[in-house]
Amino acid sequence: MAAGRAHRADPVRRARRPAGPAHPGHPGPTGGRVIDVIEVRRAGPLTTVQDLGRLGYAHLGVPRSGALDPAALALANRLVGNPVSAAGLEITLTGCELRPTRAVTVAVTGADADVRVGRRPGDVGRPLAVPAGAVLRIGPARDGLRNWLAVSGGIAVEPVLGSRATDTLSGLGPPPVRDGDRLPLGPWPGPPPPVDVTVGRPPTGELRLTLRPGPRADWFTPEALDRLLGTPYTVSPVGDRVGARLTGAPLPRAVAGELPSEGIVLGAVQVPADGQPLVFLADHPTTGGYPVIGVVDDVTALAQARPGTTVRFHGPQR
Repeated sequence: MAAGRAHRADPVRRARRPAGPAHPGHPGPTGGRVIDVIEVRRAGPLTTVQDLGRLGYAHLGVPRSGALDPAALALANRLVGNPVSAAGLEITLTGCELRPTRAVTVAVTGADADVRVGRRPGDVGRPLAVPAGAVLRIGPARDGLRNWLAVSGGIAVEPVLGSRATDTLSGLGPPPVRDGDRLPLGPWPGPPPPVDVTVGRPPTGELRLTLRPGPRADWFTPEALDRLLGTPYTVSPVGDRVGARLTGAPLPRAVAGELPSEGIVLGAVQVPADGQPLVFLADHPTTGGYPVIGVVDDVTALAQARPGTTVRFHGPQR
């Protein structure tokens, strides 16, 4: 599922500069504006900048991208007083380690994980004060696969087409976060208001996904549809933000010819030549050449599905 990356300017690393005073907008040594940052001491295998995505550009071939669980990122932003559309970090599996150059409030949502500021423990789903220069450590996910981190002020990398989201397929937005990056922070938004919420946990056990017939369901045999709705599939280790690959009973085709490239939507279940279904996620392409047998109503649960998770499809309830 690898894809070529378009050449582009680098808004993350262009923002690097020596840290100055603790408050944004104060003049630095040269009289310019000082950019407060959060320093990345350990990025983990895949940490990306995400917001709620690029809406309204699919007709130009630009997918939405954005957080794989938008509600989790929106909750983290509310907990620190940001607009829900502010950019944060999406962190995969093994956690990360960060250090802000100004005092910030942070919130971590998603998978259960250890959260610490220096030696002080914190909780997933609660705001946490991080002094300037203190080290924030987010440990490996104990359940699920991903966490979302919001920082007061938001991650203020340069937007592309109205969004700061990293699109791992098209290469739009900032590149994935690496050790040593210095991510610019937006202005302090003020103290966060009280947020009365129940923090959801990643689903455990098998996932049940509602499936509606796709535009090319007639390219498959009746047996294929029975298999898809009647047998379990397993999340493959070969997956990413583009899509969740599943393994299980292959889905036989009724039409063997080639299909011209056509539109793809979030949740589309495409079936390549090996007959194994692929569910498209946030960084999906806008077109594809394999037939789409169905479309999943809500793919949010797949954001936390580890390899080996059992997936069952069922039709919409009437």
